[in-house]
Amino acid sequence: MCGIIGYIGNRNAMPILIKGLNRLEYRGYDSSGIAVMNDSIQVHKTIGKIQDLESILPDQIDGTMGIAHTRWATHGGVTDNNAHPHLSMDKDIAIVHNGIIENSSAIRKILENKGIIFNSETDTEVIVHLISLARKEGLDPLDSVRSALQVLRGTWGLCVMFHDLNQIICARNGSPLVIGLGESEMFISSDPHPLGEHTQKVVYLEDGDIAVVSNDGLSTHRIEGSTDHKVVTIEEQWGESELGDYPHFMLKEIHEQPEAIRQCISGRTLLSEGTARLGGLNMSKRTMKAIPHVRLIGCGTALYAAQVGRLAIEHLARVPSFAHVASEFRQNDPVIDPKALHFAVSQSGETADTLAAVKYIQENDAKVRGVINVVGSSIARQCGHGVYIHSGPEQAVASTKAFTNMVAALNLFALQIGRSRNLPRAAGRSLVKAMRELPSQTESIINSSAPYMDAVQAIKDAKSVLFLGRGFSAPVAREGALKLMEIAYIPCLAYPAGEMKHGPIALLEEGSPVVVIAPDDIQRDKTISNIQECKARGAKIILIHTEGDNIAEHGDVCFTIPPTEESLSPMLSVIPLQLIAYYTALELDRNVDRPRNLAKSVTVE
Repeated sequence: MCGIIGYIGNRNAMPILIKGLNRLEYRGYDSSGIAVMNDSIQVHKTIGKIQDLESILPDQIDGTMGIAHTRWATHGGVTDNNAHPHLSMDKDIAIVHNGIIENSSAIRKILENKGIIFNSETDTEVIVHLISLARKEGLDPLDSVRSALQVLRGTWGLCVMFHDLNQIICARNGSPLVIGLGESEMFISSDPHPLGEHTQKVVYLEDGDIAVVSNDGLSTHRIEGSTDHKVVTIEEQWGESELGDYPHFMLKEIHEQPEAIRQCISGRTLLSEGTARLGGLNMSKRTMKAIPHVRLIGCGTALYAAQVGRLAIEHLARVPSFAHVASEFRQNDPVIDPKALHFAVSQSGETADTLAAVKYIQENDAKVRGVINVVGSSIARQCGHGVYIHSGPEQAVASTKAFTNMVAALNLFALQIGRSRNLPRAAGRSLVKAMRELPSQTESIINSSAPYMDAVQAIKDAKSVLFLGRGFSAPVAREGALKLMEIAYIPCLAYPAGEMKHGPIALLEEGSPVVVIAPDDIQRDKTISNIQECKARGAKIILIHTEGDNIAEHGDVCFTIPPTEESLSPMLSVIPLQLIAYYTALELDRNVDRPRNLAKSVTVE
């Protein structure tokens, strides 16, 4: 959940590190810091955003090697001392670290008994002191790091810089690190996104790897022994990671959804056959026919996309399907069928809970396919096969275009497996045609002059907001509630509309805002009954419905979406919810792109 950037080469390190931090700020923004090697290790760090760090930096810091970090607090409060990098007592070693050291409290007590004085409350600081003690005992830098890692229990993405060594030593266990290979210079990052402008050649460290990085190249080792490394080429992303003319990344990414969907479905639908083709799954028709059930695993937005996918698979293919909360999955002692198909759904591909579920499934002799946005991410590499959703870079913490593309990708799979079974060609052709209309339909919703400020006025001062939907719209209600909570900090509840009368209706009073997703589908009439039950208690209905449907008479503030196939409707109905959350957060003067307490890549369990 934190971000690491490192550089060693012939250029001034500071500008490269600062630019890299800015590109990684979505991973953590409680505090940040930088360490540059000069005659000594110069460290500057502060709480706040990257611009706060820039404001305290000298105009010039000479040095061609450095490491930097942007933090999302786990152990210890948000203070200057707890910010990374951390130094050894003699200030000869600096480290930055992502992850959690589970046995840090016990190690800290041992080190304090040896006379070590700690400057922070973090779990990270024990690492630098362990390395320093090993160095003083005569071990070389690589073996000093090795020795420290053998004591640790937990996760780490680690960069270590020694004052007398023109190398950076990196290590990974459960927290990603990527090394970019340049011409007589090397780059280190916690994800490949900041490296694209410098190089397309990268090495992904695997769990248990240690890398010695110099401007001449790198060698990779294991905690015990050495290993080879594989250089891969990262792909150019179609999207731009800069704001351009938009005031916020979230608004920019909402507006990118038409093109994102186009990228996701491009070349993957076959109209003549009424089917889809997802070659990355590496599955034949025969294999698909034999699947007894499908399990989809995710967290947050990815979980809600998985819930839509579950419904689509059952609807189109008639295959039993289940969506699971990743953080609960392996703890609940699930029965794993090696013949079943498992999907790990994650925008970042680094979600720790989902990655742990993937490994658990694989340990039980079953295979997992990824539904991932970030190429080369940990989950993508762990799975080996899957579907890239091709959303392009997503910088805002609150996910938008990744949700629509996850739903699109899972609909493509549902169509493919459905056609391998009993879904008629005509039904498949109808779905393909509807999919191809989605980019223009999403564009029409985004560009419409809908009454967003009326919705904002109904929501912004509410004690809580209730979100309701049935069928395919129930996960959309959950996603809409999540967005409003994430960026506007308003308590929200989301329920299948029929469940509202089994408890949540007790919250309703005069003026209570209720957001209802009610496209023209098989559930429409029952949803109208639920709306009436809410209105009878004085609720104010914010309604999302299919254009031309007379259901609008039941809403106080209404938003329309174009007609489409039932399983595709979430990709349209979610857009007004995203924009309602965005404009409400603006009205309340929230930090839209960097909401409090949240980070983009949740790399701790």
